[in-house]
Amino acid sequence: MWWRRIGWALAGTALVAACSSGPATTGGPLPLRKIAAVALPGGSSRFDYASLDSGRGLLFLAHMGAGEIVEVDARAHTVVRTIADTPDVHGVLVVADKHRVYATVTGRDQVVALDEDSGSVLFRAPTGKYPDGLAYDPIRDAVWTTDEHAGSETVVDADAGNVRGTVTLGGEAGNVVYDPGLDRIIVAVQGHDELAVIAPDTLTVTDRIPTPGCSGPHGLALDAAAHIMYVGCEDNAALVTVDLTKRAVTDHNSVGETPDVLAWDPGAQRVYVATESGWVSVLERRAGHTTPAGAGHLADGAHIVVVDPADHHSYFPIAAGASGPALWEFEPTA
Repeated sequence: MWWRRIGWALAGTALVAACSSGPATTGGPLPLRKIAAVALPGGSSRFDYASLDSGRGLLFLAHMGAGEIVEVDARAHTVVRTIADTPDVHGVLVVADKHRVYATVTGRDQVVALDEDSGSVLFRAPTGKYPDGLAYDPIRDAVWTTDEHAGSETVVDADAGNVRGTVTLGGEAGNVVYDPGLDRIIVAVQGHDELAVIAPDTLTVTDRIPTPGCSGPHGLALDAAAHIMYVGCEDNAALVTVDLTKRAVTDHNSVGETPDVLAWDPGAQRVYVATESGWVSVLERRAGHTTPAGAGHLADGAHIVVVDPADHHSYFPIAAGASGPALWEFEPTA
């Protein structure tokens, strides 16, 4: 939730110490091996989201505390550029087919479109209060932004930047995902512990799926092939698995305190859960259920994860590493 995030930014490592308990069931040690670290600019302040163009190996990091976006060549292990004038940037999303990057500039209640090749600003569009997560609808060429405080979604033309409409959710909004199989936008509604299902052609909420056992649903990761949504529950350190076709929670797993960013690796059938407490959990989909593969305390503030589906490498921006901020790269050990 927004107040928890502000508290984290102000309290720094003290919050990590207070919330460092790990999941009750881990499945063993974290099945990852660190293979590289890239020093990052901008000082040891909070990062928020990240997005990878797997085809080009370009990773974009929202350095919220520095008010800039950092572009990293993940294969060359170098920083390509920093893009300034993005105060309190939260969400970032690469749309590789368009060679564009979209970011929520929360300090101005805007969504910004950037040229992926040059970093230049293509447009700025207004959103609701406190934009956070992002999703892209390729059918209608639209960018959706989660307006956390407004409890709404703002829909923006991905090319021109004009606002097409707003969808009211009726509660504080978590993250947002476009499901291509169902052709629906799905949003975590934190205030009501549910998933709102939106028809993107009419901009109307068509269904609400309860998430029992999940207090404060926030982070989302979609297995589009199986119509399975993984939901991180901020307030009770849980991950729930939701079958979107059955409209039901099918599995409940413990993870670290305050899960934030989730990532799905379709080839490995694994979901990664990064938490504000620094604990990272890896779970796998086997025989129709979500089971722990391993967990561990990766680093203070390791609440962001991106997984490259091409080689299964995972990336974690660490704000306060031993030598300053860094991007850590891991490969699976099993």
